[in-house]
Amino acid sequence: MSIENLRYLFNPQSIAVVGASNRPHSIGSVVMRNLLQGGFEGPILPVNPKEQAVAGVLAYNRVESLPLAPDMAVICTPPQTVPDLIDDLGRRGTKAAVVITAGLRQENEADGRTLQEVMLERARRYRMRLLGPNCVGIIAADRRLNASFIHVDALPGKIAFVSQSGALCSSVLDWARANRVGFSYFVSLGDLADVDFGDVIDYLGGEANTQAILLYIESIGVGRAREFMSAARSAARNKPVIAIKAGRVAEGQQAAHSHTGALAGSDIVYDAAIRRAGMLRVYEVDELFDAAEKLSRSRPYRGDRLAIVTNGGGPGVLATDALIACGGTLAKLSETTIDKLNEVLPGTWAPGNPVDLVGDARGDRYAAALKAILADKGVDAVLVMNVPTAILPPKEAAVAVIEAVADSEVPVFTNWLGEAHAEPAREILRQAGLPTFDTPHNAVRAFMHLVDYQRNQKALMQSPPSAPSVFSPNVEEARRLIHSRLRESPQTLNEVDAKAVLAAYGIPVVETHIAKDVEAAEKAAEAFGYPVVVKILSSQISHKSDVGGVVLNIPDREGLRAAIAGIRERTAELRPEATIEGFTIQPMLRRPGAHELIVGASEDPIFGPVILFGQGGTAVEVLADRAVALPPLDLALAQDLVSRTRVAQLLRGYRDRPAADLGAIELTLVKVAQLVSDHPEIMELDVNPLFADERGVMAVDARITVARTKRTGPDRLAIRPYPKELEEMITLRDGRKLLARPIRPEDQPAHERFIAHLTAEDIRSRFLGTIRKLEPSQMARLTQIDYDREMAFIAVEPRSAPGSSPEAVGSNSANGDFETIGVVRTITDPDNERTEFAIVVRSDTKARGLGHALMQKMIRYCRQRGTKEMVGDVLPENQAMLQLASDLNFVIQENPEEHLVRLRLALH
Repeated sequence: MSIENLRYLFNPQSIAVVGASNRPHSIGSVVMRNLLQGGFEGPILPVNPKEQAVAGVLAYNRVESLPLAPDMAVICTPPQTVPDLIDDLGRRGTKAAVVITAGLRQENEADGRTLQEVMLERARRYRMRLLGPNCVGIIAADRRLNASFIHVDALPGKIAFVSQSGALCSSVLDWARANRVGFSYFVSLGDLADVDFGDVIDYLGGEANTQAILLYIESIGVGRAREFMSAARSAARNKPVIAIKAGRVAEGQQAAHSHTGALAGSDIVYDAAIRRAGMLRVYEVDELFDAAEKLSRSRPYRGDRLAIVTNGGGPGVLATDALIACGGTLAKLSETTIDKLNEVLPGTWAPGNPVDLVGDARGDRYAAALKAILADKGVDAVLVMNVPTAILPPKEAAVAVIEAVADSEVPVFTNWLGEAHAEPAREILRQAGLPTFDTPHNAVRAFMHLVDYQRNQKALMQSPPSAPSVFSPNVEEARRLIHSRLRESPQTLNEVDAKAVLAAYGIPVVETHIAKDVEAAEKAAEAFGYPVVVKILSSQISHKSDVGGVVLNIPDREGLRAAIAGIRERTAELRPEATIEGFTIQPMLRRPGAHELIVGASEDPIFGPVILFGQGGTAVEVLADRAVALPPLDLALAQDLVSRTRVAQLLRGYRDRPAADLGAIELTLVKVAQLVSDHPEIMELDVNPLFADERGVMAVDARITVARTKRTGPDRLAIRPYPKELEEMITLRDGRKLLARPIRPEDQPAHERFIAHLTAEDIRSRFLGTIRKLEPSQMARLTQIDYDREMAFIAVEPRSAPGSSPEAVGSNSANGDFETIGVVRTITDPDNERTEFAIVVRSDTKARGLGHALMQKMIRYCRQRGTKEMVGDVLPENQAMLQLASDLNFVIQENPEEHLVRLRLALH
């Protein structure tokens, strides 16, 4: 399907209403009324074989009778009629339809297919896009389009609201109208048969009339995760995307065989996906609109340290409680700031944060205190509070605050408590562009929205490689072990093999032997030396401790015999159906003070593999201290994953307990993510416990469940990893060898040097004009790309070791010791129809065939992924590029009005 046809849905020039009716309160009647009352300026064509006119508009008895092909149709007829109507509309030339009708998934055709399946098959014949079925329609307020059966129209605005729930659409629109909230678009997705969240986000992300996108999500649907993540990541780079995810009860745990599978329910995975996409998650409808306004109008973010200024001690305490509960940080004021405050505040004030101005504070005291606090480098934002008093009218306090913060870049939030007296002051603050709230909690919540949003934006910019340069896994050995188990049943690797897989990826493991009987156990124990640990080996028992299947610190042979006998007795009593396949023996690992952690992976039904980290041990489900992330991971993302758990505080050390080696923990997470990416057969993986202390990490126990699959590792990830397979050596005309490979986030320093070395003419040719300097955010955007939508091939060579092999700057270039010589870049539309390219080669390497080689590589890549056309714009005076385009068979089209030349290449 083509996303281009969505414009007929969002901005149609003519509309047919199939099933339009004069019957009061019918859907066909309400849709006609809304279209007419909304003032839609194009033709409205009712279709009803029994009516001459509907709502005073001439009606047509069937689609074939329409005087023109409507851009969009709204279908309000019974389910059995919908597939044939789609066929009629498609033949007529209609490109989009809103299917309000429900029940298509329940109705079956004679061949066993549902009516929905038949409807989709017919729509695809004509590249027709379908919204719904079972939706309430679409509203585009500024285009005077209300193609819905909602009882109230939307006010014009700059916010787009996209909902999976029709009932919520009605209530939200009712609330929004009462609160004077307007919309650019209001979209009900219904059953997501065709148009889904990814499609709509893609369209709205490029809409200049939409400043923020609000989503109500129940499920994005199976098989749509990558499209959703790509669309959300793309849109979130340009405007706030804020989501409510309903249905917070964990799903998909019925078949979970590991701790990880039990812990990683769907809601926490959605939370990780929303964070990784750079969106913000909220939990109430009013938060959606509140957050949208604040993120659109907020000043630049600095951090999570909040200073609180109040003329009432109690509200300051409430704000502090709310801040800490939300995960924020109370700013620590510097001694310089305290000294300044001592000069302007009464001697009775208690130095510290919150800053209590005392109840007799007037405007000048507010202003003086604020100026001192805003100058403090340890303050990232300020919350100013006001309690009504007889000394200072709320409006006077508001004016003083507005004047004091006018020249500051520090974000300022306000909370004027009260109703009748406070509201005029709040209005003054709103008009001055200062966020204002009626409760301390709401004010703090708005600040934390900003904090969380910026944290998620940081995560958005991470696009780590699939083959980290910091370790070299033995992929073939891991594959051998996994595939050996795929030929057997059950498909769970025993502890020894699971640890061997981990060891193949450089994860330290405790040496473990399998013993079939007591005698074999004794030999293994003697080889290790006592004390030892014995564990039950049974593919039917997921959690060994549930049957007392782990005995620690066994001192001698007699103790070992007694431990094995005890395990047999307990298993016979608690799990008589389970077969004991043997026992595992390992040395007793003495790591006093080591933390017990869990690292794991499981398969989410929507987003595919997810990585879990948290506090481990036998009580892991009870503690429920865990966080999850979507692979692939790099060390920065792994660090973020660790930081979102409670155990992270303990890992940093306390009292006389040294800090654990956080780097080793984070690297282990990267390795596990890589393991799952490389081996799609892994369904669940547990490392529990993973001991961690100042000496590093050690996997004490492990479990891996595998299953056959036809998908590759990268294909099942919601975010495409670094495509290492696209690396290749190229040879220039002078014999110089360079490595051409996809760009990576770690390339930013080298790319900055590359841009700095370009001549003014190079810059003008690449950017079609002059630029003074690329900001860090712009540089990050060039190096941190979505490989599912974009591609940038760079040509690199060693920087400090002339004559060394260019392969050295491939996967092992984490130190940045290389130079970028040239880059070719493409950005492809979401439906892979067209890709736009740009290329630039350093002047000192021109005329050696590098541009030709890079363009050929990009053309091969685009053809391989099925893109239909490559296009690009160049300046008419760029003769070198025009000659290159001619050599590569591009069609050259001059556009004198824009002083540009358009290059086109049909790829298929």
